[in-house]
Amino acid sequence: MKKLFGILAVVFVLTSCQEQQKIAYVDNAKVVNEFQKKVDFEKIFQVKVAAFNKKADSLEQAIQIEAQLFQAKAAKMPQKSAETEYQALLQKKQMQDYQLQGEEQSLQGEGQKQIDTLIKEVKAFVKDYGKKNGYTYILGANDAGSVMYGTESNDITQTVIDALNADAKKEE
Repeated sequence: MKKLFGILAVVFVLTSCQEQQKIAYVDNAKVVNEFQKKVDFEKIFQVKVAAFNKKADSLEQAIQIEAQLFQAKAAKMPQKSAETEYQALLQKKQMQDYQLQGEEQSLQGEGQKQIDTLIKEVKAFVKDYGKKNGYTYILGANDAGSVMYGTESNDITQTVIDALNADAKKEE
């Protein structure tokens, strides 16, 4: 009888120690790309990029017109004056290129900073979502292969996207 009680006690201890782990995965890229805040940001950012491109094109056209005018009158100018004006035109073009390069880098930096902020927000949301819904792990699937295989029943990508967007709407 003591042996039977001892065996039952060991079996009870072993089975009670085994905790069921809840594991799921999400497609990282899909979650970020379908996050409404990112979609909205991209629309706004595309407008900024288009405005920058339009400005760059108009400045380039203006400098080309100046160059054509210079070529037309250069033949009638003394060589020294023509060289001086040509150097001034080159310097103006270089300054314009430098300014546009700075603006482009600034625009790219702004875009990258916003994307990084959105990625951090998604990560924090998934972590909180996992805690609230009793997950032991939520793995991230990506092209690098961090999740090589997972059953579709463990894919909570769309659920997380829906919850993330609903949460973001509440913040507005």
